[in-house]
Amino acid sequence: MTMRDHEPMTAILNSRPAPPKASAMIEALRGLGYSTATALADIIDNSIAAGATRVDLGFHWGGVDSRITVLDDGSGMDDGELDSAMRLGERSPLEGRASHDLGRFGLGLKTASFSQCRCLTVSSRKNGVTSCLRWDLDVLANSIDNGWHLLEGPAPGSEEHLAPLASFGAKTLVLWERLDRIVTTGFVEQDFLDLVDGVERHLAMVFHRFLDGSHPKLRIFINCRQVRPWDPFLLSHSATWTSPVERLGAAPKMIEVQCHVLPHKDHLDADTAVSAGGPDGWTAQQGFYVYRNSRLLVAGSWLGLGQRRSWTKEEAHRLARIRLDLPNTLDDEWKIDIRKSAARPPAAIRPRLTRLAEDTRRRARDVFAHRGQVTRTASAGPVVQAWRPERFQGGMRYRIDESHPAVKAVLDEVGGLLPQVKAMLRVIEETVPVQRIWLDTTENHETPRVNFAEQPPDEVLSVLKVMYRSFVRRKGMSPLMAREQLLRTEPFNLYPALVAGLPDDLNGEE
Repeated sequence: MTMRDHEPMTAILNSRPAPPKASAMIEALRGLGYSTATALADIIDNSIAAGATRVDLGFHWGGVDSRITVLDDGSGMDDGELDSAMRLGERSPLEGRASHDLGRFGLGLKTASFSQCRCLTVSSRKNGVTSCLRWDLDVLANSIDNGWHLLEGPAPGSEEHLAPLASFGAKTLVLWERLDRIVTTGFVEQDFLDLVDGVERHLAMVFHRFLDGSHPKLRIFINCRQVRPWDPFLLSHSATWTSPVERLGAAPKMIEVQCHVLPHKDHLDADTAVSAGGPDGWTAQQGFYVYRNSRLLVAGSWLGLGQRRSWTKEEAHRLARIRLDLPNTLDDEWKIDIRKSAARPPAAIRPRLTRLAEDTRRRARDVFAHRGQVTRTASAGPVVQAWRPERFQGGMRYRIDESHPAVKAVLDEVGGLLPQVKAMLRVIEETVPVQRIWLDTTENHETPRVNFAEQPPDEVLSVLKVMYRSFVRRKGMSPLMAREQLLRTEPFNLYPALVAGLPDDLNGEE
């Protein structure tokens, strides 16, 4: 027998009991950092684990007497199962779990509830028998023995709040009372209504794969209104770019990764543009979406990845979203926290995830910069652009491309004014309002309008005709060749119908 084998026994023999004080321990656990939305998501996890197909949330305003209920039609609990569910730390996170289990620490029901209320009551029925247990933080605080007193039955006067448990199909009801972390000084009914809206948006995101039927069907209602799923990847839109699914590792620890670049705002109608931004807006929602058993844990994060330093969330990458699916066998390796709101990839797969993310960020940046327009023609190669980026030791600058047909036509014909024209172009290059453009883009959350955006067709056509005549009359191109050249030239490549309508016969054209 090794010394290590002796250590547990030695520790037990040379030890003293050190149970935590109930009130002090629970008050400390209240500071884990749950929001109301994340706390309720944790409660719903338990409903899903119990096989529920319907969960009803009730928000009942009454000032300091406001309450929140969660009712589900899952399998229910008998007295022994309820007793176990209400105890803190009843099950070790090191224990094996069913592959579909959404829990890990055995604390979610309690810590999530304590973060929002001072009185937690759970009533459940199974095999025709109803059991009810309650934690009351005020009772624990006033207890002279600092003990863990799990109370039986609802608080006096709260019996009627458990009445929904008698409704058809209902099996378990969670009741939050004395919402001291929600209904604070100055909190009014409108704040409560705003809270309900925020919870709805969060649940629509976290459980969207359950709500859309891609996982065993689940319906969630808030005050009788059904929660509709929010798809972070806008898969139903034809302009969304989606990579093949990549699998890393082997079962039972295999993960799936799929990259997405959402369409530019210009390709979305107004309602879709607002909805696709998600609960926290386009910029905040970029990054990895980490799921465990189809339940969303992390909604938009670069997970500490990046070259040399961790990536931050920037406007240029706002359209990049990457789905990452984990089994619950990887909780420890990915450092999943109690609130199920943080994850960190292990070192072995960080390089591959970084490469996938780099490619997705590059694609998203291109879509954002070009407003979702193609920069290559279908058959004739890249589009000739008027500006070209130029890297140098001090950073980045932008130059007018003198090979662009519109620029080259002027330089070829300007004659003795060439030095002045080139000087003018240089002044334009050196005074590009980069900082102003950057600020406007950041503050307005969109790129400035370019390429004749929202300009009448006649204005585009007037410039287009000048270029066309130059190609045909001065460069000697055939009308067909001139049109093909325009389709390869920025910004006329965006107006194929206008280019196609240019006449073969220029007689009478000014």
